[in-house]
Amino acid sequence: MPSIYKIVPADLWRKAQADGVFRGSEVDLRDGFIHFSTAAQAVETAAKHFAGQRDLQLLHVDTARLGGGLKWEPSRGGALFPHLYGDLALAAVTKVDPLPLGCGGAHKFPALID
Repeated sequence: MPSIYKIVPADLWRKAQADGVFRGSEVDLRDGFIHFSTAAQAVETAAKHFAGQRDLQLLHVDTARLGGGLKWEPSRGGALFPHLYGDLALAAVTKVDPLPLGCGGAHKFPALID
């Protein structure tokens, strides 16, 4: 099962659970797609876009459950990032982990698998 990852504030994830679907963060809604990261990209994504933020959740998402809305598109640096055009069905989320800050200020990740 290939996985991709989404970092979300815990309150936004709770809202998605109550709504039965994740429609995206403010940035996702602005950009028109939900941003994800691969296992190799997730730590850098956290450092760049979530530095110092507490109360985050890491969603593990099964790419096979996303259908045709998942596109792999180049970033400014040329690396391919997964983007979902459409809502994220909660059934595609296989696991949710807390993403705490470590004593050095970086987020402490669980083991990630592409």
